[in-house]
Amino acid sequence: MKYVFTAVIKEDSGTYYVSFPDLKGCITTGKSLSDAIDQATDALSGWLCVAEDEKLDIPIPSNQDSIKRESGEYLAVIKADTISYRAATDKRAVRKNVSLPAWLARLSDQRRLNCSQILQDALIAKLS
Repeated sequence: MKYVFTAVIKEDSGTYYVSFPDLKGCITTGKSLSDAIDQATDALSGWLCVAEDEKLDIPIPSNQDSIKRESGEYLAVIKADTISYRAATDKRAVRKNVSLPAWLARLSDQRRLNCSQILQDALIAKLS
């Protein structure tokens, strides 16, 4: 799934603090603005993956006009793609037993096709 949420960023003594007002507990820091954006993307993606896995309600993002901020704080739009994030961070292989018609299994074996890779590619395409 693809999401977009607004982060509140504040710099203090060279550290950039990031929070997501719509997502309780979703916070991070960075050593530079660029690092803070990278860390915010990672934190947002991780938070959303846990919410999806636990079947928690994911709130609708607030309109930026309604987000309260203090002096020196600014807003940044952060994108997250949980499918891409999972693909990049979860490299575990899980064995799945699938059924194929005999003729298809025979033909794929003859052509030395990697059925696992073909299935992975097809599932990623279908889920994206």
